[in-house]
Amino acid sequence: MVAPKKGKNASAPSRPGRSLALILIAIVALTGGMFASGHTTPRLGIDLAGGTSITLRAVPEAGQESAINKTNMDTAVDIMERRVNGLGVSEAEVQTQGDRNIIVNIPKGTNSEEARQQVGTTAKLYFRPVVATELSGANATGSPSPSATGNPSDKASDKATDKATDKATDKATDGQDKATDEGGASSTPSDAASASATGQGRAASDALKADPSPSAEASDGASPSPSGSAAGDAKLQQQYAALDCTKAADRAKAGDGSKPGDSMVACGQNSQGQWQKYVLGPASVDGTDIDKSEAVLNTQTGAGWTVTMKFTDAGGKKFADITGKLAKNQSPQNQFAIVLDNEVVSDPYVSQALTGGSAEISGNFDQEEAQGLANMLSYGALPLTFKEDSVTTVTAALGGEQLKAGLIAGAIGLVLVVLYLLIYYRGLSFIAVTSLLVSAGLTYVIMSLLGPTIGFALNLPAVCGAIVAIGITADSFIVYFERVRDEIREGRTLRPAVERAWPRARRTILVSDFVSFLAAAVLFIVTVGKVQGFAFTLGLTTLLDVVVVFLFTKPLLTLMARRKFFASGHKWSGLDPKSLGAKPPLRRARRTSRPAGPVDPKEA
Repeated sequence: MVAPKKGKNASAPSRPGRSLALILIAIVALTGGMFASGHTTPRLGIDLAGGTSITLRAVPEAGQESAINKTNMDTAVDIMERRVNGLGVSEAEVQTQGDRNIIVNIPKGTNSEEARQQVGTTAKLYFRPVVATELSGANATGSPSPSATGNPSDKASDKATDKATDKATDKATDGQDKATDEGGASSTPSDAASASATGQGRAASDALKADPSPSAEASDGASPSPSGSAAGDAKLQQQYAALDCTKAADRAKAGDGSKPGDSMVACGQNSQGQWQKYVLGPASVDGTDIDKSEAVLNTQTGAGWTVTMKFTDAGGKKFADITGKLAKNQSPQNQFAIVLDNEVVSDPYVSQALTGGSAEISGNFDQEEAQGLANMLSYGALPLTFKEDSVTTVTAALGGEQLKAGLIAGAIGLVLVVLYLLIYYRGLSFIAVTSLLVSAGLTYVIMSLLGPTIGFALNLPAVCGAIVAIGITADSFIVYFERVRDEIREGRTLRPAVERAWPRARRTILVSDFVSFLAAAVLFIVTVGKVQGFAFTLGLTTLLDVVVVFLFTKPLLTLMARRKFFASGHKWSGLDPKSLGAKPPLRRARRTSRPAGPVDPKEA
């Protein structure tokens, strides 16, 4: 039995229907996801939408040059994102540029002066005792203030921090109902989001808790009033009564002008997405009193992800003093609020004095939540300030004109490519143009989905990358078509020519696209800012080129080769053997048989 020759399977019949069905399903699924998400257009960058671009440069304290590192810069970016979001901006971009710069791009519709003040100032972190707290807004009527059980052994049920940056402890529940955490699990009022502190070389025993159990209800539907020394300030009481934390304007103004030694009002968000308002006493511990804070997976006690804090010597004494005082009070006066930029990010309560110089906050955190709180605690101790280097205002009209010019250039390039395909490839141009449309559709849908998913914004360099991709995609079609035509010139019919040309064309296409993708990847890594948009789009469209050629162009050409118009070599098909100068089919010469015997010398 003779073994098949190497490469014989390359010309075996393929099943194009499967590939076409697969890419059709992918297109339908992605398009459905786009409409389901409500984002049917790509997110526009600041150069197209208009807005303000602020460049900030990190300046370390004297002798603290090492403070400019990736961790600290990323933490600063997180804080600035929170500040910009506090202004009600949903499409802002905050990203590092180089090793010490941060670029803040804020779309139009935002007060640029207010934004500059928010992102350009150093974050302030303080630990303040809670004097009073309640739900804020329309659902605040009759809402009880949170209380603490004081039992350090109770298990955590409510989360003590917000997800990533914004959520805080659940502090308000109905007086008769059980508290319910974010995950939907019920717990009795005695359950708590807890935090424990450890001394040097000993197990955790002290506890900080933010228990959701009620202690007091407002009578006759009235809101609870602040009590204690802070409540004696009539102005503070008026501010507290008027504060509506469900309004962005009120949240932005809460605590404005207050000094560390003053009492203040503040807002915070609990784990159920509800806004709380607070009356807070003077700052007891400064953010700079924290020596180190990090997220840790505690497997010994089963507490899961926790946030550990280690204080400086002076900070440890301050923390021991305030926790000792708070432990003697009733809820909510036994709670302390961790306040960043006048917003409460966590408010655990204290069951006893914490004298170990370190603390551990727990409360059913996942890794992202624990890391978010740890980053915020660390920011208060960062020896960094940020200097405003430049502020650029970009108008939407200018970006619109540039986009229009870019789209016109892209349209002209596309028309020229289509004309070339029509003139040179004739019927094959139908396959090429259809493939270009499929590639363009996939690019549009994916860009629309990447906006809300990873924050991708379509800027002018990204548009340029998409235009360049037209040529890359057209090159892949041309490589394949020319391989097929070469096979026809060798005297083969269309169907075997399509299959035999594919392996060689496939190698060339993959090598070419790999080089383009590698260039885009290197450009994306080594550059910053808007140039990354060009590199990202170029890399994305290069990958889509491979998908379209393998799952659409090749299967479609295989199907078309079975149609009489193409298979017969019609002169308008682009595959006419005569116009291509095809050789006649190779035939072996017949050998005539001779009878055995001597050869006549004359015949010789």
